[in-house]
Amino acid sequence: MTSFDTSPTLTVWRALLAVAVVFVMLATTGWSAVRDQQADGPRELALAAWARDRIAGHSLPEVDAPAYRLAHFFATLTSGQRFALAGKYPSVVGNLDGAPVTLRYHANRVALRQAAAAERVRAHDEKLSPDGRDEAQARLDRFRSLLRGERQILAFDPSGKGRAAEVFGDLDRAARVSVVVPGVDTHLLTLERSRRKYAAPVGMAESLYGAERSASPGTRTAVIAWADYTSPAGLGMDAALGGLAADGAVRLNAMVGALPGTSKVSLFCHSYGSVVCGVAAHRAPDRVADIAVAGSPGMRAANAGQLETGARIWATRDGDDWIGDVPHMEFGGIGHGADPVDPAFGARIVSAAGAAGHSGYFEPGTESLDNFAAIGVGAYESVSCASADSACHSGISGERNG
Repeated sequence: MTSFDTSPTLTVWRALLAVAVVFVMLATTGWSAVRDQQADGPRELALAAWARDRIAGHSLPEVDAPAYRLAHFFATLTSGQRFALAGKYPSVVGNLDGAPVTLRYHANRVALRQAAAAERVRAHDEKLSPDGRDEAQARLDRFRSLLRGERQILAFDPSGKGRAAEVFGDLDRAARVSVVVPGVDTHLLTLERSRRKYAAPVGMAESLYGAERSASPGTRTAVIAWADYTSPAGLGMDAALGGLAADGAVRLNAMVGALPGTSKVSLFCHSYGSVVCGVAAHRAPDRVADIAVAGSPGMRAANAGQLETGARIWATRDGDDWIGDVPHMEFGGIGHGADPVDPAFGARIVSAAGAAGHSGYFEPGTESLDNFAAIGVGAYESVSCASADSACHSGISGERNG
């Protein structure tokens, strides 16, 4: 059970720890975190070519156009024209919010095959260091994994450490869509794991999808493993600041706003992912009904009201999650604000019984996963509250959609 001891002694200890954490971060990373810098790669070249190209006598739309305009553009094309564009510009079409999701899946398979071919060459390039060839082989293995079967890759960008998103279920027909937003060190090589499967974004989403199907077999649901933002690398200054969260929030809201249909959306935000969701909350599309955070360092807000959203806010943390010992505070832009599982924050606090550590919330058999599934399908009456909030599901009038 989480302790909410607020004695003066503990408060002083946490403040001192916060100062120590800041100095350690400064000593190890410096004030300005180093970003991956990369010269123009294949995607940048494809974007430049897209901007100059035409189809059926008309210019192609700007890639940052609103999703509804992009959707209208693709609706005016024949099937052959759509697939021709996906084949010619897979790295562009595969990441366009507003493009038909099945077309994006197709485009990203093409992009994955191209990326795999490039890494196959690099893995045997004697001009690279042994570490460089090993990394190329690891990336090749990841791309081959993403190409197996009929995996639905909604976004894919191999530049830098890489970003991706994968869908479980039928996104076009779903009445309820859940989005898993992961935390630090999320990139292509950590997208999925064979060991500790449910600590990686794909495993989290796959586990949640299975739990939702079990919780409500009649509900048309889909789950997205959304690793399509640049997350902090480790626990350096980027993890203590909100810059990457702000960039991620823009991408998250754009993706959610472009989802097909009228599905209700629930965000499940782990660790630094909860910072992303907190920043995104006040501009989140109206279809976002729920925001649930687990193992959160804070949502860059003093309380749930400051999130300025109509979405229900849920929070959970297991008793041995180390994030509970990190000071929940904000000073000079460092830190992410109040603890979402403190009753004073105002979130609906749910049980995480059975979860272990910082990354165990999506493990099958845990109450945290069962609660997420209930929230995701709108079965709020089935949510198990934490003892700190015995009425976490009170006052909810919504019903699940089938």
